Parts: sequence; C-alpha cells; structure tokens
Amino acid sequence: MEKVKITLPIIVEGRYDKSAISGFVDATIITTEGFSIFNNKEKQALLRRIAKDGVIVLTDSDGGGKQIRKFLSGILPEGSIHNLYIPKIAGKESRKRKPSASGNLGVEGMEKDVILRLLAPFVDGENAPKNSKMLTKVDFFEDKLTGYPNSSERRRALCRECDLPEDMTPNALLEAMNLLYGYEEYKDLVKKLFE
Repeated sequence: MEKVKITLPIIVEGRYDKSAISGFVDATIITTEGFSIFNNKEKQALLRRIAKDGVIVLTDSDGGGKQIRKFLSGILPEGSIHNLYIPKIAGKESRKRKPSASGNLGVEGMEKDVILRLLAPFVDGENAPKNSKMLTKVDFFEDKLTGYPNSSERRRALCRECDLPEDMTPNALLEAMNLLYGYEEYKDLVKKLFE
C-alpha cells in the first residue's frame, strides 16, 4: 500500500500513536513520550527546531492530550502549530485490557480514514486549507458562537454535531472548522443546528 506523503512533521503523544500512523503516512513523526515532554529539555529543543517551518500536533481528545497540546503551544514558535483534533469515539484500543479514563479512543485507535481526512490539507506539502474562503472570528460572532450569553452552549452543540471534543476553546474550534469543513459546509451546519 502506498503511503500518503506529509512534508510537515507530526507530533503525537506515544509510540503506539506513531506506529499506527506510520503504517499509512510517510512523514517525520515525533512522540512527546506522554508527559515526559514537560521535563525533557533535549526533546523540547528538538521540537522547537523542527517547528520553525510548521508542525502538526495530533493528540488524544482527553485531559492529558489537552495538557500536552497547551504545553507545546507555550514552547513552540507562535503560529507554527497546526492543531488537528480527533473525534470523541467511545471504545478502547485492542492492545488495552480496559478503556482509558475518558472512555474514548485515542489517536492509535482511530480508523485510518479519520486520520487521513484530518491530514488531507497537508498532503504533499499542500498547507493551504481545502476551502478558499476561510472562517474568521467574525463568522463565529455573527453565528453567536462567541460574544453572547449562550455562545459556549452553541459551541458545545457544534462540537457534538462534528464529533469534536466539547471543551475546545473558540480559537481551537475555529481552526478545526477551517481544517475539516469548507466555508459553505460550516454555514450549512450552523443553519441546521440553530435555525
């Protein structure tokens, strides 16, 4: 089977994530070794160096993944991170005896098609999003996803509809929408959910 070529490095949490993705993706895949990245100065320096031209961060959709993502955003150059978010799908990885604390699959448990859909904008170095018109914070405000008393509930509803983690920040959700959906697809989703 021919692998999909991604020119940007991909940062994942652990070796099982790396192993799963490397089966169908030809890219530099680097692990944080879970939380050990917090104290590993050499690994931090390596990540800073490779991130200068951009890096993809793909962590689990649980509390640990969120902590690692937040840490990386604090040590890597501003604007260098392309955050990808896996959907929340209940289940456990086949190698594990019981589900994770969150009860959801991690990166290693995702179907190949899900990962490929997330990586699609980056295939063969094409870093431009699929859609020509990008969503902005103004779109989120006009659609009452920010700036209104019930904005957080509306964002949670949108996340549920798109199988995304419900606790995403507005900026993270905006980035995810631009990566996963075209402008019109997003507008159709909002119309379906809230009108």
